[in-house]
Amino acid sequence: MFKLIEKLEKEHILSKEELVALIDQHNNTEISNFLFKKAREVKEYYYGKDIFIRGLIEFTNYCKNDCYYCGICSSNKNVARYRLTKDEILSCCELGYDLGFRTFVLQGGEDPWFNDERMVDIVSSIKIKYPDCALTLSLGERSYESYKLLKDAGADRYLLRHETANPEHYSCLHPQKMSSEHRKECLLDLKSLGYQFGTGFMVGSPYQTIENLAEDLIFIYDIQPQMVGIGPFIPHHETRFANFSGGTVELTIFLISILRLILPTSLLPSTTALGSIDEFGREKAILAGANVVMPNLSPTQVREKYMIYDNKVGTEDDALTSLENIKRKIESTGNKVVVSRGDAKTTN
Repeated sequence: MFKLIEKLEKEHILSKEELVALIDQHNNTEISNFLFKKAREVKEYYYGKDIFIRGLIEFTNYCKNDCYYCGICSSNKNVARYRLTKDEILSCCELGYDLGFRTFVLQGGEDPWFNDERMVDIVSSIKIKYPDCALTLSLGERSYESYKLLKDAGADRYLLRHETANPEHYSCLHPQKMSSEHRKECLLDLKSLGYQFGTGFMVGSPYQTIENLAEDLIFIYDIQPQMVGIGPFIPHHETRFANFSGGTVELTIFLISILRLILPTSLLPSTTALGSIDEFGREKAILAGANVVMPNLSPTQVREKYMIYDNKVGTEDDALTSLENIKRKIESTGNKVVVSRGDAKTTN
């Protein structure tokens, strides 16, 4: 298995059978530690001890979709819905800029109210006011024309998790009107338009197999995104998966290390979900090769309303407290937060 890890480091991909065999060893401490060490070495070769911060602004929890795992799905009538105004979004950016953020991430449900006209206005306003900052959007599936308008308005990056590369597994997690094929087409549109784009998946989602995970890794290698966000599946009590088991920290950070070897210069977040199921989850991810964290800049009064899974950490902290807590956690790993756009590097 050690030779398999060395092969992955050198060639950046393995066969599906080899990936399945490797993932199956995620609870083997000796193998895990060897993999984590390799991943840290690769991360530090390209990025040193730098960890990039992104200011997350969750600006709407309205969503037209009814994804079976999501707490803000359209069928959940118990959600207190909200939309931030343009001025409120700009205020979040102002706060973040003063705290040292140089990337803002606008994330929301697929909310038709935020049509192209409104989003172009918001994007262009942010870029005019903060030209030295990168702007990342995470708005779900949109048309090629919509993505182009947003790119032309100044958006730099776009995050769209593919959730699972296997169409049958995808159909277990989403209603029939949603398709894995369309989601993949959206990712290809983003790539063709020149976005720095990101994808990702949930770890331990219902009905997921190790084979599914291997397929996810191969898909990610094939499309070569600059960013990959993965986190453990965490059930929400008002969804059909309320009684399913969640994903684990151990498997998630093992996969983060594999992703670091597959995409050496990628931007890999240490996600909030990891910190939500393990007090030291985010630190473990950083020591496994992650190099991005995303503290929340959303107004504190709306944070509990963007509850896509249960027991989400950090909903009560203001932006400064959240940033200070994360800085302390990062420094405990021997790394440091840097004030930077944090663009992905290219391989030598």
